[in-house]
Amino acid sequence: MEHPLILQMQGITKVFPGVRALDDVTLEVHQGDIHAICGENGAGKSTLMKVLSGVYPHGTYEGHIIYRGSEMAFKNIKESENAGIVIIHQELTMIPELSITENIFMGNEVVKHGLIDWDTSRQRTVELLARVGLTVNPDTLIKHLGVGQQQLVEIAKALSKNVKLLILDEPTSALNEDDSANLLDLMRDLKKRDITCIMISHKLNEIAAVSDAVTVIRDGHTVDTYAVEAGRVDENRIIRSMVGRSIENRYPEHESNPGEVIFEVSDWRVEDPHIPGRLVCKDSTFYVRAGEIVGFAGLMGAGRTELMRSIFGRNYGIHLGGTIKVRGKQVRITSVASAIRQGIAYVPEDRKTLGLNLIDSIRMTIVSANLKAIKRGGLLDPDKEYQAAEKYRQSLRIKAPSVGIGVNTLSGGNQQKVVLGKWMFTEPDVLILDEPTRGIDVGAKYEIYRLIHELADQGKAVVMVSSELPELLGMADRIYTIFEGSITGEVERSEADQVRLMRMMTDTSASESESGKDGNPS
Repeated sequence: MEHPLILQMQGITKVFPGVRALDDVTLEVHQGDIHAICGENGAGKSTLMKVLSGVYPHGTYEGHIIYRGSEMAFKNIKESENAGIVIIHQELTMIPELSITENIFMGNEVVKHGLIDWDTSRQRTVELLARVGLTVNPDTLIKHLGVGQQQLVEIAKALSKNVKLLILDEPTSALNEDDSANLLDLMRDLKKRDITCIMISHKLNEIAAVSDAVTVIRDGHTVDTYAVEAGRVDENRIIRSMVGRSIENRYPEHESNPGEVIFEVSDWRVEDPHIPGRLVCKDSTFYVRAGEIVGFAGLMGAGRTELMRSIFGRNYGIHLGGTIKVRGKQVRITSVASAIRQGIAYVPEDRKTLGLNLIDSIRMTIVSANLKAIKRGGLLDPDKEYQAAEKYRQSLRIKAPSVGIGVNTLSGGNQQKVVLGKWMFTEPDVLILDEPTRGIDVGAKYEIYRLIHELADQGKAVVMVSSELPELLGMADRIYTIFEGSITGEVERSEADQVRLMRMMTDTSASESESGKDGNPS
């Protein structure tokens, strides 16, 4: 029996200067369903949800929102939350300097006798965190959590409100497989309690696992919508609707031709900047050849990002020891500027905080890490700046009317492409990619994969960190695994599978039994 409609969005049109982001979009969601919304980056998915939740207030768009039988005219997000609609944005909105408890109950404080009841707030926080599978001290500051943990706190915050319709914008994009599975179980639990979920996602396996209906948006239009049985989603149909074409293979064919070793890290030791004595990198040793794509696999908190950031100019933690060689020569890298000078580039996992200045334009961002390349007579040349930015706008297919617009107006995936373009413009020898396809749809992922292959074919050493094991198995020539700050193994792609990698990612003893190598090139 089909459940009654909880939401109807009719003829929604939203126009920004130079861009018609939504054009006569229609969406119908049934009570208690998990409704998936798919589409390429820039298709209009997040814009539609911002219209629904009042981020874009009534009057700034055309069309009608019918929620629980009544037409809504939300002026702001507070009004939509009071109606039971809660949105969790793809880009996290926590305040880093406040605790988990303070973030969860901000604007919705637990008050007793006119004062905030911190004891009750902390206890409720512990209960909420347990529901999302997170066991941490509720007084922990947000800035001390990883991106994946912050996402779980965002979801816990949504559950603290009287939510009836929960919107999750790429909820698992920063989560590892175990945490993603936990979140999907949580969504099933919400469904049992008659809470409706709208899930924007690019992960078709997750959509297949939990969704009751799918709507596909392309270029601001609704192009397909249908009810499904969980586990029976037609992935090829979704991909065709999303990109307007069929993608036969998720990972492009590529023949690897690795050359000499050009990047080596030996006995790398880094201490946690917040917890004295705790090592986040424990004598890590690895190498990358020219033209080789080397993957790094590990569960959330294993130390992958900490390792990469500490290598890139000691950008994280307290350096205790270890050496780096580029093309056989030991180099001393103590700052980001010196890392760039040595031909190393780093595309960070958290593009919003570490990868972009959100008040800059595309053209300013693209050239920002290599200003000397656009100088003429000691001054910055606006024509060179424009030509460089336009080159990458076209080659990376960044969806924007011009390179003069702000990066804050772009979708998450297009922001990621801008970050990639910025580092490609430095013409590095070593390119470290930390979750390079996080929050990017299947069509754009294919383009990024082809770009990574092109970089390898140019002789660059590519390091690729990913939480998605199929992605590493489809792209990397060799894969290292990390567990609790230690590199626990190394395996050729031809000998790797998800079970073996997971065993190496969860057991320090795997380094001897699985790898049989010392991390040095043979």
